[in-house]
Amino acid sequence: MQNFQNHFLIAMPALDDPLFKRSVTYICEHNDEGAMGIVINHPLDVKVADLLQQLQIEYDSKSPAATAHVCAGGPVQHDRGFVLHTAKEGYGSSMRLSDELMVTTSKDILFDLTTAQAPDKFILALGYAGWTAGQLEQEIADNAWLVIPADSAIIFDLTHAEKWQSATAKIGIKPWQLTNEAGHA
Repeated sequence: MQNFQNHFLIAMPALDDPLFKRSVTYICEHNDEGAMGIVINHPLDVKVADLLQQLQIEYDSKSPAATAHVCAGGPVQHDRGFVLHTAKEGYGSSMRLSDELMVTTSKDILFDLTTAQAPDKFILALGYAGWTAGQLEQEIADNAWLVIPADSAIIFDLTHAEKWQSATAKIGIKPWQLTNEAGHA
């Protein structure tokens, strides 16, 4: 089995499910039981400050992080927060994804997001995308996704609108060159 952890799933143009249309999903975990990922380019009409205020967490409204959009991370547990961030230890529930990336699900990270103690870069997402055993592999075989190694510059340094085209450009193609047909030798 090929492991897609620390890879991007890039939605093919024919994938018109509104939750995944033109999405780039970072795969946090992939094993025999299935896969879990976070969509990194579908911003909600909610800013980090709005969410922190709703949770009654003090924040610095002057911090650039306060004005960042929260992402729709996927359709599963969309009431639960996931912070995909540059490596920074010390939170209650974090998982190291690579040398440079972690995901944290514990509330303690939220207190840091608009302070100097925050990870260098982060995306706050509500919900995640999940696949059962073999489901992701079948969707890839059905031509729903392109798969490339993850790139933290795409995750953190581009606008949400730029991420899908930039991810496809990493493999040397333009979105208009993609076909809906899967080739099988």
